[in-house]
Amino acid sequence: MMESRARELSRGLAENVEAVCKHYLSNGRRSGNYWIVGDVNNHAGRSLFLRLKGPLSSKGARGKWTDAASGEHGDLLDLIAARKGGHSFTHTLDEARRFLRTPRETLPELQSRYSGEPDTIALARKIWAASRPIVGTKAEAYLRAQKITADLHDAPLRYHPALLYREYPDSPPRKFPVLVAAVTNHDGEIMGIHRTFLDPVRNAKANVASPRRSLGAILGHGVRFGAIDDFAVAGEGIETVLSLKNIAPHLPMVAALSAAHLAAWDIPTGLRRLVIAADNDRAGRNAARKLAERAKAEGAYVETIVSQGKDFNSDLQHFTPGPLRSQLGSRNRMRHLFPNVSFTRMPAVWRIVQECLGLTDLGHS
Repeated sequence: MMESRARELSRGLAENVEAVCKHYLSNGRRSGNYWIVGDVNNHAGRSLFLRLKGPLSSKGARGKWTDAASGEHGDLLDLIAARKGGHSFTHTLDEARRFLRTPRETLPELQSRYSGEPDTIALARKIWAASRPIVGTKAEAYLRAQKITADLHDAPLRYHPALLYREYPDSPPRKFPVLVAAVTNHDGEIMGIHRTFLDPVRNAKANVASPRRSLGAILGHGVRFGAIDDFAVAGEGIETVLSLKNIAPHLPMVAALSAAHLAAWDIPTGLRRLVIAADNDRAGRNAARKLAERAKAEGAYVETIVSQGKDFNSDLQHFTPGPLRSQLGSRNRMRHLFPNVSFTRMPAVWRIVQECLGLTDLGHS
């Protein structure tokens, strides 16, 4: 009996998922198909991601959440239990019932919006088809301004001159030029897109609250630069991965688009070696650790490299590719730039880090 009541309440919470987020995770914000916040205790941050779209139950259900930093996960009832200090299951159900009975003018509007929303994957594919090749566009100029020199001709990147941006769902729309990236699964199917809204005048991101937004089914997938077989380099942002492409253009890489998504990246069957390019912050290191644990459990050999600055594009801003190669030309310099990498297991670790960064032509020193 209690199980059926719990199922009914869980469904009711899922039907009002954004209202639940605004009430219990008020320090978070919507980002594409997810509500992003620091943790279940409602701290500011980007470690916990909660799905806002999907079916009411089963795989990919709305309301399911994962904290990339702690590894915690659950549904909306689990979230309420955590927010209320882990009281008994009966108290959790009482709190859920109280929340659903609280009058809120926005609930009918939210229910209507979610029940009638378009297929986001189809919409993402439509935007991708309407976008133009990136070469010679403002999107390419934006990347070049970040000191990215990698060849973009075959990259899964395009440009759209004017996509709508809304600060919040009820805000008036504005149009911005956009860097559009295709998010694909292991079969190469487009499952979504990632949009970087650009400033109409400067070669920089638009001056808005969330200039990066995703659309479609992003979780587990990524923006792939090169075909992944038994080896891959995985990082967070597009600029981060392209910065490594500057000096290792021949290596297959994937941008998972955030720390949370890096932790949840779907490891390809047959992957034998994985280099994780982690951002230098708590969320980045924790996401790398979670992905490494999963990849090792699948039998892959894993190495993690951590940027010296906040990410590898930040490093690229301070080191041009030529000097960066020289900086990485000795073990001592490699240890300085990547202090979290162990070089005690020579020569295997040395070789894989060199290969990761396209430095196989450099001698050991």
